[in-house]
Amino acid sequence: MLVKSTTRHVRIYSAEVQNNELIPSDNVLTLDIDPDNEFNWSEDTLQKVYRQFDDLVEQSNGEDLSEYNLRRIGSDLEHFIRSLLQTGEINYNLGARVRNYSMGLPRMDSPDTVEKYR
Repeated sequence: MLVKSTTRHVRIYSAEVQNNELIPSDNVLTLDIDPDNEFNWSEDTLQKVYRQFDDLVEQSNGEDLSEYNLRRIGSDLEHFIRSLLQTGEINYNLGARVRNYSMGLPRMDSPDTVEKYR
């Protein structure tokens, strides 16, 4: 049975991808990061999210494969992605189809505000 969790920037499926199709699996989780391309990613930051995902899955080892547990992992990844945005490791993709600034307005540094709000 296919179990999934969908948040704004993270989709997790209990499935394998084969020929661009999701095949349900009880042993494999598939992660889709930022499906709407809201952010600009480097390979390094993507790998950080994948490592965080692996850590969260390992921490929940032995628990039931349920939508609740996948949502918890997805929510934790959303918070992790927000932290990457706040530290400047990723930024909004201004060429994205839709700009909704779902994790807060972009920060613009100016000489008047540098170090003022930290």
